[in-house]
Amino acid sequence: MIAPSDAELDSLSRATGERLLALRHMLVTAESCTGGWIAKCMTDVPGSSGWFDCGMAAYSYEAKQALLGVRPQTLEEFGAVSRETVVEMVSGALVHSGATIAVAVTGIAGPGGGSEDKPVGTVWVGWKRRGGYARAEVFHFEGDRDAVRRQTVAAALRGLESQLA
Repeated sequence: MIAPSDAELDSLSRATGERLLALRHMLVTAESCTGGWIAKCMTDVPGSSGWFDCGMAAYSYEAKQALLGVRPQTLEEFGAVSRETVVEMVSGALVHSGATIAVAVTGIAGPGGGSEDKPVGTVWVGWKRRGGYARAEVFHFEGDRDAVRRQTVAAALRGLESQLA
């Protein structure tokens, strides 16, 4: 997969925002490896206050616990880059916001930090509607740090579109 350009991310953000507005949803983001990039893309769109509630960038274990309610046992047993953690992140984002739909991301953007079982480019993305069940998907992106992060933002937004369909 080729990393999306700024123009492609802008187009995805605009389309997602239009859909959120039409369905009267408010979005919250919980981001680790993207450091707020999803929230930035969404709020770059004029009128985003009509469908964007807030975003949380939580890199450390402590921040994931304090801001998103991720359990210490989850982080100890499965690590930050896991299905279990992203599910707790996306659920916690809804609990700690006024939003109706959430997206969460956690992964290894590189260049370091990877391991044999979780190489650089491994990213978990989770989506959840208030009152619904979380959905999570793992991705294995290629490229440098910027490319992994761009692909993560695009995957998160595409997944939101699918949740809103």
